[in-house]
Amino acid sequence: MKSGALDRALILAGEVKHIFVATADVHGWPHVAAAGRIALTPENHVLVSEWFCPGTVANLHVNPRLSIVVWDANRDAGYQIVGELEEIRDLGMLDGFAPSVEGKRRFPQVERQLLVHVDRIIEFKRSPHTDVED
Repeated sequence: MKSGALDRALILAGEVKHIFVATADVHGWPHVAAAGRIALTPENHVLVSEWFCPGTVANLHVNPRLSIVVWDANRDAGYQIVGELEEIRDLGMLDGFAPSVEGKRRFPQVERQLLVHVDRIIEFKRSPHTDVED
C-alpha cells in the first residue's frame, strides 16, 4: 500500500462527506452500503462508522473482505480501499422499535464501527484507469 494514498483518500472522504462500503455474502451476492464517517488509526487501519443495515453486518460475519469507495463525481476522482474486517464494534443503540416513526419497515437499531485492515488502495473513477495499485 502506498503511504500517501490512504491519507489522500481520507481527505477526499472528508470533502465529499460520504463513502460506499461493498460487501458480499457467503454465495458472492454483493451489497453496497453508504456511510458518512471514516477515520485512520495509528496502525493505519480504517474505521468506518454508520447505522449499517443488517445485510452489511451479516455479510461481514461470513465474508470479512470488503471494499470502501471514496469518489468525487464532479471531479471524477477517487479511491477504492480494499481490505479485510478485523472487528465490528457497537457504538450506540436506539431504544427499541418506534412504529409511529418507522412505519412498517424496521430501520437499523445499532450504530456500528468497522475496523478494517487495508490491503491495497487503487484509483476509482469513471474515466479509463487501471485496478492495479501504483
